[in-house]
Amino acid sequence: MSISLQKGQRISLSKEAPGLTNLTCGLGWDVAKKSGGGLLGAFSGAKDFDLDATVLCLDAKDKLASKHDIVYFGNLKHKSGAITHLGDNLTGEGEGDDEVILVDLPKIPAQISKLVFVVTIYQAVKRKQDFGQVENAFVRLVNQANNQELARYDLSGNDYTQMTAMTLAEVYRHQDDWKMAAVGNGFQVEGLQDIVRKYQ
Repeated sequence: MSISLQKGQRISLSKEAPGLTNLTCGLGWDVAKKSGGGLLGAFSGAKDFDLDATVLCLDAKDKLASKHDIVYFGNLKHKSGAITHLGDNLTGEGEGDDEVILVDLPKIPAQISKLVFVVTIYQAVKRKQDFGQVENAFVRLVNQANNQELARYDLSGNDYTQMTAMTLAEVYRHQDDWKMAAVGNGFQVEGLQDIVRKYQ
């Protein structure tokens, strides 16, 4: 049974799925509709609302050792083969996961202690877009072996107006265990490069 996480909550993936090796991380969202009718009933430019999922692979000091430890639409696979991004969704349209990231836990190099799952809005400042215009955003972890959803974190109900990037969740080593933490922190940044600088 899937665990619905609250902000700040942590779970042990090993306890939820003993023998877990391969994870699917699904991220989804919808563009909110603006109240009111008329020709501008929805946010202008909504069809160009492009959210990008990224995984930052951090060492024990919460730092990025290399630019190759950033998995995103411009680098779809970690050099270890442990993390694979299945590609960029430009609209967020449709049901279910909008972007999917595959994680092979045993392949993650020993020097990587934490995976930080970040979502940014492409050209947010230029397009005057923020997470206040996004609804039904979520991140979920699925056991690839049986397609069972282990945990889900829904961001609904939080006000992220003016935020252009979000840290949704972290998957991290704790002794011989892997754990997940629901984070849900928003940032006002120009783009992914500003998030990356925080970990350099």
